[in-house]
Amino acid sequence: MSPPRRIAHIDMDAFFASVEIRDDPTLRGRPVLVGFAGKRGVVAAASYEARRFGCHSAQPMAIALRKCPHAAVVAPRHERYVEVSREVFEIFSRFTPVVEGLSIDEAFLDLAGTERLHGPPRAIAVAIREAVRRELNLTCSVGLATSKFIAKIASERDKPDGLTEVPPGHERAFLAPLAIRQLWGVGPKTAQALQRLGVRTVGEIAQLGAATLEQELGEHGLHLHRLSLGLDDREVTPGRERKQISHENTFEIDLTTRAEIEEWLLRQATRVGDRLAAKQLRGRKVQIKLRDTAFTTWTRQCTLERPSAQTKAIFEAARGLLDKLDAEGLLRGRRFRLTGLGVSELVDAHEAAPARQLELVGLDGGLGGAEPVDDGARKAEAVQDVLSEVRRRFGGKALSPAGVSGRRKPP
Repeated sequence: MSPPRRIAHIDMDAFFASVEIRDDPTLRGRPVLVGFAGKRGVVAAASYEARRFGCHSAQPMAIALRKCPHAAVVAPRHERYVEVSREVFEIFSRFTPVVEGLSIDEAFLDLAGTERLHGPPRAIAVAIREAVRRELNLTCSVGLATSKFIAKIASERDKPDGLTEVPPGHERAFLAPLAIRQLWGVGPKTAQALQRLGVRTVGEIAQLGAATLEQELGEHGLHLHRLSLGLDDREVTPGRERKQISHENTFEIDLTTRAEIEEWLLRQATRVGDRLAAKQLRGRKVQIKLRDTAFTTWTRQCTLERPSAQTKAIFEAARGLLDKLDAEGLLRGRRFRLTGLGVSELVDAHEAAPARQLELVGLDGGLGGAEPVDDGARKAEAVQDVLSEVRRRFGGKALSPAGVSGRRKPP
């Protein structure tokens, strides 16, 4: 019989806010909100000092500041968080090659087979936390269990800077007293359905039985019953790649004309193109998103002829999608509070490079030279890489594209 799996879920504590506090010691000990202070700003992260006042991520900034008016508001620096995230994941990879990133600040680690080199699983979890603190001056919380599901719940048990281990054989005892909302897949509607059955805890879901849950909730009920028993056989999958790179903005002053929408889509195409170039990625599918003041959201997408990171190609695709929305009459008479642009179906830049096709027939009827037919596409991608690197080094306004109206606009 094989030994039980040992999986760690590691979650960086208030990651964006913690990075800002580390980089600016004057913020230490103060409530910090990462985001923009405008009336439509949203909290990207809240320090634990701010959370004591009821502030949290995804909260409107105006509400957070009403709860904690003395909080320091810091504009987000995504590039900085990506840089620190790479350092965090480099530490993870020292202890096991099987690392599945869930987001920029959390991951699952499969610790099987690492004991001979690093010691038992709990010792490894302790060592990872100490390395993150010593080398990066940041903290993380760790959950250690036999499954991904329980490890993730365990990492939330003792935050910040905590370590919670659920030993093999203790899974059901750990889950039983938890509120039903802590199970993956239990939202408000499912919670109401379970409460009508008299269920309040995970242990009561287990006691209710699979047949009753299936009758009430169908396949979803069977899934919840398995989770309530601690059954989750999903493997840790290393090397999960990002599915999309996107950028969006929420505006203090609504956009009312197509020209204004295009100006912002151009800025967003520039930001997305720069991030694709920095990661040496190309994307084939372009999507735009518009949200009006009634919070109705429209999305449209299209596929490029070849994967690209070129701002021009991405923006032209976005403008074509905007044509479709315009033709449907969706732009007229509306005020828009948000626009977004994303690129998906990502591939490595080397895989996306146009094939070097040779002219086989020369002007004299013989074999031609070795000039590539697709040199123009190669040069355009190379120019994009250079422009993106200049903007990365010297700021977003450097070599920014002219706006739709001909005015130079920052990305």
